[in-house]
Amino acid sequence: MKILIFPDAQTASLETARRIMTRVATMPKAVLGLATGGTMEPVYTALRSAFAQHPMAFSGITTFNLDEYIGLHPDHPQSYHCYMKKHLFAALQLPVARTHLPRGDAPDPDAESARYEDAILQAGGIDLQLLGLGANGHIGFNEPTSSLTSRTRIKTLTRSTVAANARFFSEDERVPDTAITMGIGTILDAKQILLLATGAAKKDAVAKMIEGPLSAACPASALQLHRHATILVDEAAATDLKLRVYYETVHPSGADK
Repeated sequence: MKILIFPDAQTASLETARRIMTRVATMPKAVLGLATGGTMEPVYTALRSAFAQHPMAFSGITTFNLDEYIGLHPDHPQSYHCYMKKHLFAALQLPVARTHLPRGDAPDPDAESARYEDAILQAGGIDLQLLGLGANGHIGFNEPTSSLTSRTRIKTLTRSTVAANARFFSEDERVPDTAITMGIGTILDAKQILLLATGAAKKDAVAKMIEGPLSAACPASALQLHRHATILVDEAAATDLKLRVYYETVHPSGADK
């Protein structure tokens, strides 16, 4: 793991976007694994700005998102299909055929999970995987106790995850409690990983991911096994790191050297 600590969330987000742009610049036909959620919004804002300056920069990429709620049609306003269209795909004018998400409304979610896993393999695997971090240590929707070798599958969400996601749904809507998600093993197959975590609410999960034992109790701790995982955090999210002084000695102010 490479641990980069930045003074604030905006700086960490911009650096995350810069690293994605660098990967695309050196590999124009890169396969990108993408994430959703509030943490990713400033990253996608920065990527939209980059696209405005360099319209052809993303013309050859293919994308695979981590997950989708079971039961939601792609046109549902809280589906991740809609999220990605709003925050990235529409601006980048990416062909639909090269933007992949699981179908939450698939009649057979198990078959859809297998199809999605195979589609990633057929695309040659993921070159760069972008991740967020749940307050309970989940990556994708791999909740605590998820197998560290799991593949794309159906996952039941914890009550805390459902409660955290409830703010995105209206009061009369049922908040989904199951999702199709890339597995931890699928994520670890990516050639390069960027995980962005910001804010004090993530400090416990950040500490367990980086310095805690490798354990299914904190799914993100599996990233300790990856040769090219870079963790980007702001000062608030880094609060509980016991070896913070060391990380900042190696990479002062998040500098990559």
